[in-house]
Amino acid sequence: MKLVTTEEAPAAVGPYSQAVVTGGLVFVSGQIPLDPRTGSPVGGTFGEQVRRALDNLAAVLRAAGSSCDRVVKVVVYMTDMELFGELNAVYEAFFGDHRPARAVVEVAALPGGMAVEIDAVAEVAG
Repeated sequence: MKLVTTEEAPAAVGPYSQAVVTGGLVFVSGQIPLDPRTGSPVGGTFGEQVRRALDNLAAVLRAAGSSCDRVVKVVVYMTDMELFGELNAVYEAFFGDHRPARAVVEVAALPGGMAVEIDAVAEVAG
């Protein structure tokens, strides 16, 4: 097992890793819309928050030797399912024609009062 860390995504704030690589797969911990440089939440629209969480996910994937086009499964946790359309618009623009398996779950709350958290499993390149 290889533990992954990168300064290009928010640091883990507990007893976990940003990602773990094992068996040719990378398991990325949930990414929330924090600016990796400041550690502060990204404001603005829900769509902007989704995009920041996805950008953080992409940074961890790169550090693990993978990329977004190698993602096989995504789980999105969101606190308001009424924003599902906005999620889909940003998600589709981010992944393009790539269509990993996905689950979207509405939850009562997320760390730091965030509106969205996204985790993923991807193949490691090569």
